[in-house]
Amino acid sequence: MGFFLVLVLEQVALAQREPPSSLAEETRALLPAGSIPALLPSSSSSSSSSPSSAPSPRGALRAGLLVLALALHAALEGLALGLQEAEGAVLRVCLALLLHKCAVAFSLALKLLRGRLRPPAVAACLLLFAMMSPLGVGLGTAVAAGAGPRQRLCRGVLEGLAAGTFLYITFLEILPQELGVPQHRIPKVILLLAGFALVTAILFIKI
Repeated sequence: MGFFLVLVLEQVALAQREPPSSLAEETRALLPAGSIPALLPSSSSSSSSSPSSAPSPRGALRAGLLVLALALHAALEGLALGLQEAEGAVLRVCLALLLHKCAVAFSLALKLLRGRLRPPAVAACLLLFAMMSPLGVGLGTAVAAGAGPRQRLCRGVLEGLAAGTFLYITFLEILPQELGVPQHRIPKVILLLAGFALVTAILFIKI
């Protein structure tokens, strides 16, 4: 459910930003790209190349959607921690979340910097991401206080959202960008498998 939720939100937002196909056909250049600089003055060509350093709307939109998805995922991760009742399970999940959050926070900071966002916007996004897990822990503690069928249904739905957002962010946002670069493919795969094995081992450790 979380997978489809984030997917639908992103596709709807991108569809609103993209021009219609008929408008794209009408605005297509009639001359080849290489012939345009020869016909235009040098001042116009230099001025047209300057906005490339500014953040693109599509890049800022994707960065914002990634922050919202990660914030939702962090809240649901905290919810999973708050729903734990046994002390050993709490310690195992907390340790796994600490390792996971460090890697995700580092990747999020790199993603925001690559999106050419301003430093105050990057700091605000990271602050929002950091605050969501404690909020989820409090919500999970409140849900775990009840043992009725509604609480169990709510717990199952929220855990499904957490798993879906994790799958979406991992397999459609982070991994395609990292594995799409041709350099260092084997080390990236090794680190990916090592991280998965480490978190899995932590979850099975008897504390």
